[in-house]
Amino acid sequence: MIVLGPRLVVSGTHSGVGKTVVATGLMAAFRQRGWQVASAKVGPDFIDPGYHSIATGRPARNLDAWICGADLMGPLAARAGKGADLLVVEGVMGLFDGAADGSPSSTAEVAKRIDAPVVLVVDAASVSHSVAPLVHGYRTWDPAVRVAGVILNRVGSDDHEVMLRAALRDAGIPVYGALRRDGSMQWRSRHLGLRPVAEDPAAVRSALDRLGAAIAGSCDLEGLAHLARSAPPLPAALPPEPRRVVGDQRSPRVAVAAGAAFSFSYPDNLEALAAAGAEVVMFDPCLDEGLPTGTSAVLVGGGFPELYAEALAGNLPMLRSMADHHRRGGVTWAECGGLLWLARSLDGSAMAGVVDADATMGGGRVLGYRSATTTCPSPLGPAGTEIRGHEFHYSATRPDGDAMVLAGRHGTTTGGFAASNLLASYLHVHLAPYPAIAEAFVSAAARSSPGSAPGSRPWR
Repeated sequence: MIVLGPRLVVSGTHSGVGKTVVATGLMAAFRQRGWQVASAKVGPDFIDPGYHSIATGRPARNLDAWICGADLMGPLAARAGKGADLLVVEGVMGLFDGAADGSPSSTAEVAKRIDAPVVLVVDAASVSHSVAPLVHGYRTWDPAVRVAGVILNRVGSDDHEVMLRAALRDAGIPVYGALRRDGSMQWRSRHLGLRPVAEDPAAVRSALDRLGAAIAGSCDLEGLAHLARSAPPLPAALPPEPRRVVGDQRSPRVAVAAGAAFSFSYPDNLEALAAAGAEVVMFDPCLDEGLPTGTSAVLVGGGFPELYAEALAGNLPMLRSMADHHRRGGVTWAECGGLLWLARSLDGSAMAGVVDADATMGGGRVLGYRSATTTCPSPLGPAGTEIRGHEFHYSATRPDGDAMVLAGRHGTTTGGFAASNLLASYLHVHLAPYPAIAEAFVSAAARSSPGSAPGSRPWR
């Protein structure tokens, strides 16, 4: 049992990168003042937490009430904030936006679960006095959500700021900062949101240094620190860890894809595999000439392999290493972008050929939470294993596969590919509520014969 200390939730009135810029800038600004800052992101995002990790120097966490369950929000927040002076939680979309089925999943629900004050980032570019009723609505919609004040974003001028502050003062709403419209704060974006940090971490680090300084000059950090300390101490047990399943035998080596093409992995998942007894190492499918020496299992998360298709297809030693790993019975788990790399081809470029399917981009956006049930045994467990996860992609495979029955707001479909040593699908899974899945995967890895190929890098 630990106690969750000072904390803030930074939310927006709507979806957009402005909230991410402000939240991440606050993390950087407090760190520049010598604070130990921790971070979390509401929902199933991978990209925003990458920016958080650069700003704070710590692994960024996710608080996803739909996938992990509302009861785990306190424990997961406690893990995120352990050893930190301040936990900053960035919301998802608008404050009250959540899953279409009405399940607890919004930023507001998470804020209630961790008993944290909310700072609302308001896009003020096209509003003046109307900002007051706008914020008043957010403050009063659910009295259990403590909307404690606002940060005004994209303010046009000194006069504009004066009008906004006057309107909010008359409504009794504290203003903790006002940021001007600034082209230098228009962050790089792509169809899934911001570009991943892994593509150019040095440039992101430099940008965050500047952003932190700008936030410090425009926001009341002392007031925000006082607000964060107003959150009552919250005793919480850390999330349950998987049991170690390998006993005294050699820890199976799990090679996790990383680099520019594959940067979507939850830190909690890697920690869960390590807790179950795995040795977690990293490799780059674009650059390395083969899987790390002694690899028993491979985990390939999501990312943007379509942008690196030429490099992936041109790295023939790595493709052969991955195919050989599968042929000799090595264990593999692939999610989304990882599925594309395992396919025969991606938009005509030859890939690893582990999965008997071809992948193409431009199939339309697929987005949403899914309740999945496996239809056959896989390294994640027996047929009938139930998992909650999330999909977000613009690609498709032909065939679709039938390893899972997937239920979402638009009905039920099938998808994915499985064998006793393989699961590859579009579903992203957070292992916090599924210690048994981490145990099953590490157990399968321990039964697999390790291969031999050059290179490995430690996980941490």
